[in-house]
Amino acid sequence: MPIRSLTLATLLLIAAPVFAADSDTPLAQDRGKSRPLVIIAPKADDPTLVSIRKVLEEPANREAFNQRNMVLYTLVGLEGKRNDKPLDTQATMALIREFSQGAGGKTRVVLIGKDGEKKMDADTLDPKEIFATIDKMPMREREAAAPVSAATPAAPAEKAPKAGKGGAPVLDD
Repeated sequence: MPIRSLTLATLLLIAAPVFAADSDTPLAQDRGKSRPLVIIAPKADDPTLVSIRKVLEEPANREAFNQRNMVLYTLVGLEGKRNDKPLDTQATMALIREFSQGAGGKTRVVLIGKDGEKKMDADTLDPKEIFATIDKMPMREREAAAPVSAATPAAPAEKAPKAGKGGAPVLDD
């Protein structure tokens, strides 16, 4: 009996970090809800990061970003943010582990689908390319088609009654 308990305890000690590693990443909370765009840069004044932020601030790009249910993660050095709000240390370290990015790496742009799979990994951000990649995804095609099919045709407008003598309505049969 003690051997079984010891074996079970050992298995739990080995397996616990594996299960915790899956659940502690901030990307896990977005799975099925949004499409994370992760920008990884070695320092805040990185020219690629600065240009990416500028591109995403343009109203047309911001609108397209929001329409596609995207969230922006930035990982600059050892500081992580989600939609410009700081992540805690544990979440930031989970992102660093997930992308195998230590201090001093090169700038990367990674697009993650709603299914949690990596869809794109590039050195720069071309918004048209990212939006086109998302629009080709089966889930996005269903999202784009749903509002059109859900819309009901407009009912024909009712005719206003015609006024007869003395302002009394005349009924058409």
